[in-house]
Amino acid sequence: MPNLETVVSEIADEMRQRPDRGEVARYIPELARVDPGHFGLAVIAADGTVAAAGDCDVPFSIQSISKVFTLTLALGMVGDKLWRRVGREPSGSPFNSVVQLEYERGIPRNPFINAGAIAVTDLILSRHQPREALGEILRFMQFLAQDTSITIDEAVAASEQRTGFRNVALANYMKSFGVIDNPVEYTLGVYFHHCAISMTCRQLAVAGRFLAHSGRDPSTGLSVVQAERAKRINAVMLTCGHYDGSGEFAYRVGLPGKSGVGGGILAVAPGRASIAVWAPGLDAAGNSHLGRIALEQLTKRLGWSIFGE
Repeated sequence: MPNLETVVSEIADEMRQRPDRGEVARYIPELARVDPGHFGLAVIAADGTVAAAGDCDVPFSIQSISKVFTLTLALGMVGDKLWRRVGREPSGSPFNSVVQLEYERGIPRNPFINAGAIAVTDLILSRHQPREALGEILRFMQFLAQDTSITIDEAVAASEQRTGFRNVALANYMKSFGVIDNPVEYTLGVYFHHCAISMTCRQLAVAGRFLAHSGRDPSTGLSVVQAERAKRINAVMLTCGHYDGSGEFAYRVGLPGKSGVGGGILAVAPGRASIAVWAPGLDAAGNSHLGRIALEQLTKRLGWSIFGE
């Protein structure tokens, strides 16, 4: 087996030199200002070994990666009743599609497209005031990452609230079908803010460890979710975690993962490692261009694809 730290270091060096970096997310003004030259990678193995390279300690906006953690929280609140409000199928459409919602009478296709994540956020909000709901999400992230310094980037949140007209349309459309219970502006306020959580690759890899180890954090022995639920979350990440590029990611990388338009990807090698990569430039589907390539190289060199070596 190749040395993990050597592989991570080599991949970071290779990615740093590549000229094809994708395009940063232009439709969120704060994200449009991020330097596409960044690249960070952090891998935490089952035994606690950390291999990290590049800009692994530079905070970035995790964006849709937060949807993995809001899904985990919501399932903890209501269990499988959640699936009455949101589906589990790949979308086959852009992550902010209104057409699909109309066709399926306001039920979002999965919890990782924008409409689905807004519906999940609304469910969390149903037990709280907006500030309390957001506090619970942030504390959950800090608990999982074992780092209370993790914060919300208020400039990114404000930027999204100023420009998120499509998300407003999605939320209002779901409200018309009774999928959204709370005032739309409250639900969207919490949604925009949890997508604006700022983390490093190292912090994100720590936060995702429970998904790689049957719902338990191996460093503390604490059970975050039951093994069955961790398995189900990983399954939805594999099939739906990369918008309309989920099939390509599964084909090339072969791991459950969730991307965000901030350029981050959280990936899970079950029983082996939790992985976080950040490269701000995106491909046409809205996923990190170099992040996906780096993860493909990682799984190839280490034989970590869930589909075989």
